[in-house]
Amino acid sequence: MKHLSGLDAGFLHAESPEMPMHVGSLHLLELPDGYKGDFVEGVKAHMANRMHLCDVFTRKLALMPFELSNPVWVEDEDVDLDYHVRQISLPRPGRMDQLEKTVGRLHSTLLDRSRPLWEMVVIEGLQGGRAALYSKVHHAGIDGQAGVALANALMDVTRQPREVRPPRARPQTQRYQLGVGELAGAAVTNTIAQYVKIIKTFPDMAQAMRSIVLPQPDGASPLGSPKDFKLIGPKTPFNVSVTNQRSFAARSVPLTEVKQIAKRLGVTLNDVVLSTCSGALRRYLADAGGVPKKSMSAAIPVTLREQGNTASNNQVTMTLMTLASDIKDPLERVRVIHDSSVATKNLMGHVKAAIPTDFPSFGAPWLVSGLASLYGRSRLANVIPPIANVVVSNVPGPQVPLYIAGARLVTYYPVSIPGHGMALNMTVQSYAGSLEYGLIACRRAVPDIGDLGDLVLAEHLEMLALTKALPISSPCAVAEEANDDPLHKGTAQKKKARAVAVHASNEA
Repeated sequence: MKHLSGLDAGFLHAESPEMPMHVGSLHLLELPDGYKGDFVEGVKAHMANRMHLCDVFTRKLALMPFELSNPVWVEDEDVDLDYHVRQISLPRPGRMDQLEKTVGRLHSTLLDRSRPLWEMVVIEGLQGGRAALYSKVHHAGIDGQAGVALANALMDVTRQPREVRPPRARPQTQRYQLGVGELAGAAVTNTIAQYVKIIKTFPDMAQAMRSIVLPQPDGASPLGSPKDFKLIGPKTPFNVSVTNQRSFAARSVPLTEVKQIAKRLGVTLNDVVLSTCSGALRRYLADAGGVPKKSMSAAIPVTLREQGNTASNNQVTMTLMTLASDIKDPLERVRVIHDSSVATKNLMGHVKAAIPTDFPSFGAPWLVSGLASLYGRSRLANVIPPIANVVVSNVPGPQVPLYIAGARLVTYYPVSIPGHGMALNMTVQSYAGSLEYGLIACRRAVPDIGDLGDLVLAEHLEMLALTKALPISSPCAVAEEANDDPLHKGTAQKKKARAVAVHASNEA
C-alpha cells in the first residue's frame, strides 16, 4: 500500500457531485492512411502493454476504518480495460462544437472510486473521418507536470510504437480488500510520520518567514509593492457556486507567434498568456454586464517539483496574480502583469521550499468533505467577495508530435477543474508548435464558452498586430517555457479567419 499525502487526499475530500476533481485532455487524432482496423481495440491493446509504466493505471483506493484518516493506494490486480477504455460516436455531421459539448458532458461525471481513477473515451464520427481521444485522471493521483510525464510514458514519437519491456511476473494475493487492523495500523503509523515530517519543516518555514519580512540588500521588500497583492477581487459572473454541468471550448494559436510577442515586449511567454486571457475576459464581460473597475485576479498553480521528478502525485501550490483587467491597452496591460509576475516569483522563491505537501490528516476525510459540501450547498460563493476570479494554468508540454496506437495526436487540449467561487478555468499547454487553450466552466455560469474561446483568438491577433513593428527587447525574453492544443499551417489570412470562426481554429 502507498499513503496519499495530505495534498493528494485534499483533492478527494473536496470532491462533490457538483465539483468533480479530475483533470483530462482532448486530442484530435490522425489515423494512418487507409486504416482499416478497430482503433478502440488498438487503444486497449496499447494500454495493456503500457499500464505498468505508470502506477496511476493500476492502483485504486482503500478507505480507512470510519474514514478517520486518508485512504491508501493499493494495487488492483484485475483492471477491466473494457470499462476504462470506451467508445462513442458523434451524430452527423460531427462538428467541432459537437465534440466540445460531448467533452463537457464527459467531464461532468465522477470517476468510480472502487476502480483505478482514470478513463479514456475514443470519439468517432468527426468530419473528415477523424477521431478524437478524451481522457481523465483524478487530481488526487497527478498534477499538471506529472500528467505530462504520464502522457510521455504512454505516447510514442513515431507512428510505430516502441518496444516496451513487459512487467515482471508477480504472484497475485487474491485479496480484494485489506483487513481493518492492517488499515488502522497503517493510519496510525502514517499519522505519526506526518507529524514528524511537519515538525522537521519548521526551521525552513521560519527561515522563509524571515526572508520575506526582512528587507533585501537593495532595500526592496520581497513582498513587492502592496498594489501587487490584493486579497479581494471584484465580483464577476464567474464567482458563483457551480453545478455538475460543464461547458468546454478548445482553441489554438501558433507558439512562434506568442514567443514573437514576448520577445518584442521583453516579457515572458507566461506574461503574454495571462494578458491574452485578461483581454479575452474584458471583451466577454463588456457584453455581459460590464468590465469591473477593479482589476480581476487569477489563481495560478505553481509547481514545487524538483527538476526531473515525475512521481505520480501532487507537488503544487497556488498563488495569486493580477490580470490588470482594468487596463484597456494590451501593451500596457502586459507590462503591468510582467511587473506583478516578477514580484510574485520573488516571493515564491523565498517560500517555495518551505511549503508542505504532506501534513497530519487524522479526521480529515469527514471534516474536509463536510466543510466542502457545506460551502457548495450553502452557495456562499454567490455572496462572499472572491479572492481570485478565475484559474489560469500554463503547463509546458512536448514539442514534438506524439502518437498513440499508431495515430498521431494533432492537438493536446487540456481539460481542467472549475470550482465553487471560480466557475471558469483557463488552462494552456504547449504542444508541437502550438499553444493549446482548454477553457472549462460551469455551464450555467458560462453557457457561451465558445464565444470566450473566439475572444482569446481575437485578443492574440490584436497583440500580434500591435507588436509586429516593435524591435526585439530582449534575447532572453522567452527563456521561460509555457507553464500549464491543432498544428496550424496556412497564410496570414487563414489565421485571421480563425479569430472569428469557431471551427477554423481547429484545422490542422
